[in-house]
Amino acid sequence: MALLEQSPWYQEIFSKGEARGELRGRKEELYSGIELALEIKFGNQGLELMPIISQITDLQKLKTIQQAIKTVNTVNELQQILSTDLT
Repeated sequence: MALLEQSPWYQEIFSKGEARGELRGRKEELYSGIELALEIKFGNQGLELMPIISQITDLQKLKTIQQAIKTVNTVNELQQILSTDLT
């Protein structure tokens, strides 16, 4: 096993797998944060946006949504952001 771990191919595959896992973890963290923020700020009406938001995989777009929740006053405002800026 030690010899295999020294292989450049093994290292490359391991690095790619590790990066994918980290990315997946960051996305899940953002989804959870967004869901919590929606529930706290808008209640069940806000949570109705999660099926749409969960389809977004771009980290920067998810961060934009998270920041937008802080500044919007209504669910409709957030829906407008989702339909225009993030598609």
